[in-house]
Amino acid sequence: MTAERVKVMIRCNRCGEKFVLRGRRDRGRIDTGFKMCLCSNTNDFDIEET
Repeated sequence: MTAERVKVMIRCNRCGEKFVLRGRRDRGRIDTGFKMCLCSNTNDFDIEET
């Protein structure tokens, strides 16, 4: 069984940078592999499925 691929927009709440990535939906979570913003922020993000 393959996980469903979805497009996600991640916005950093510190610097406002936006990232559009594709990830896999797995057990209610979306895994994109995104770890850190360019401003070194690792956990203050808005994540929205598009």
